[in-house]
Amino acid sequence: MAPEPERTVKDKNYNLVTVLQASLHWTWQMDTYIADAKAAGDDELAKWFRKIQQSNRKAGDQGKELLARRLTEEETAGS
Repeated sequence: MAPEPERTVKDKNYNLVTVLQASLHWTWQMDTYIADAKAAGDDELAKWFRKIQQSNRKAGDQGKELLARRLTEEETAGS
């Protein structure tokens, strides 16, 4: 396996936004996977995808709250 390239941006808020975006993306993407599993008659897989979707939705909600709070704090501190 090739080593991962070094990140060019080393910023905690950038990392938060990146993980938030990924969580929201996978929440949305799971809809497709759930539908595919259901169409194939695989309820077990659809259920598993729903669990992943719920976890990503929770992470996305937490990330949005965290980001909003941090942006508000930074704005207040900058005033």
